[in-house]
Amino acid sequence: MRTAPTILHLDMDAFFASVEQASKPSLRGKAVVVGGLGPRGVVATCSYEARVFGVHSAMPMGQARRLAPHAAYLVPRFELYRSISEQVMRLLRELSPLVEPLSLDEAFVDLDAGGAARDAETARLAGTKLRTDIRTVTGLTGSVGLAASKMLAKIASEAAKPDGLVLIPPGTERAMLEPMTVRTLPGVGPATGDHLRRAGITTVGEIAEAGEDELVRLLGKAHGHALYAMALARDERPVVAERETKSVSVEDTYDVDIHDRVRVGVEVGRLADRCVRRLRASGLSGRTIVLKVRRYDFSTLTRSETLRGPTDDPAVVREAAARLLDSVDTTGGVRLLGVGVSGLADYTQEDLFAQAAGDRAEEPAEEPGTEPAEAHSPSPAERRWPSGHDVRHTELGHGWVQGSGLGRVTVRFETPYSGVGRVRTFLVDDPELTPADPLPLVADTEGGAGQPSSGPLPLPASLPKSWSGGGGAAATSRP
Repeated sequence: MRTAPTILHLDMDAFFASVEQASKPSLRGKAVVVGGLGPRGVVATCSYEARVFGVHSAMPMGQARRLAPHAAYLVPRFELYRSISEQVMRLLRELSPLVEPLSLDEAFVDLDAGGAARDAETARLAGTKLRTDIRTVTGLTGSVGLAASKMLAKIASEAAKPDGLVLIPPGTERAMLEPMTVRTLPGVGPATGDHLRRAGITTVGEIAEAGEDELVRLLGKAHGHALYAMALARDERPVVAERETKSVSVEDTYDVDIHDRVRVGVEVGRLADRCVRRLRASGLSGRTIVLKVRRYDFSTLTRSETLRGPTDDPAVVREAAARLLDSVDTTGGVRLLGVGVSGLADYTQEDLFAQAAGDRAEEPAEEPGTEPAEAHSPSPAERRWPSGHDVRHTELGHGWVQGSGLGRVTVRFETPYSGVGRVRTFLVDDPELTPADPLPLVADTEGGAGQPSSGPLPLPASLPKSWSGGGGAAATSRP
């Protein structure tokens, strides 16, 4: 392990929910929950104000509504989240060539590799500047952990939440870890935690005292050795700049089980087209087509077919997925469908016409990023108005959907740069109301700079700035 705290872990604070609060002045300081809003939806993330009520990530949306009935419930806007994530990742790459993204809102950075830090003082300066730059460019906050290893840097960023920085000085790691619960260590989930508790081991210090042989006896060779090393603060994993993508996939969970076999086939074809668009956007192709089906009784079946060579042809993927569906009994109903492609490559094999059945040669070629052939621009009466998504009115300007139903859609007209906006209700087919693209979160983004229109988002009044997510029902939530 290195002798200076030059590994940085950044975790954006309640990322999806913070983006929604930054773009909607009326939601700042309020409980916000982002996720699937249907009967089978789950919470993707929630604001700290919502966590006070016990809401957390991966919770069923119905349970979240019971805990926080007055929260704002919004459909995710993933394209906006990705664009803001790209801004943040560019700032990280200015610090070092070794940046290891873990998700849209989380990454490790090797500060030493980029010359951004060489000791504790310069590491703290780099982390402080990064937080300022993120706030300036995006209007959002992120928490930073600094340590001599990846494991400890992540633990530090958790302790820094929300909107803080924690540095673990080299030489103090074991003393810091000893009183922490075993669940603090990576890879210790509820099952392993319960197993250790039954053996009388509840803290990291007690893991170290138990000894390696006892841990191997309790947990097996691989897990026992790894857990003992972590309890001693040993972690020599490097920051890896590029992670090889193993597969590309998409899936949908349906609010009501699908029983109609024809509709199941249509859904599989639609998922195949979405998967190919994602594949092409990444500049990849693949040989193995995978179909996932979760049936009415929660049993999950996976079928796969390997082609002669890699492809990014939507017709090939559609028809392979259709052939795989033929081998699955969906009589009782289907609650989830997914299509994926693995065995990835960065080239395609052109001569794959024989792999697609039917009149493939007569189908028009699909350009990357276009909608499938059956898609069309919806008429006003067919439009969906997802809660939280952007709209524009010809007279009233930019706004967002507060809710819709019974032939009406309610819109609040405000922007990231305005005050709290007024609310109006329209017929769902009002020709003056159209979907719109999201606005930037800062008023001026030229050259990557800008200022939040109304300052950074305030911390929730009910939580101290040093709050680290511990204690109570909110402790299980993922920042």
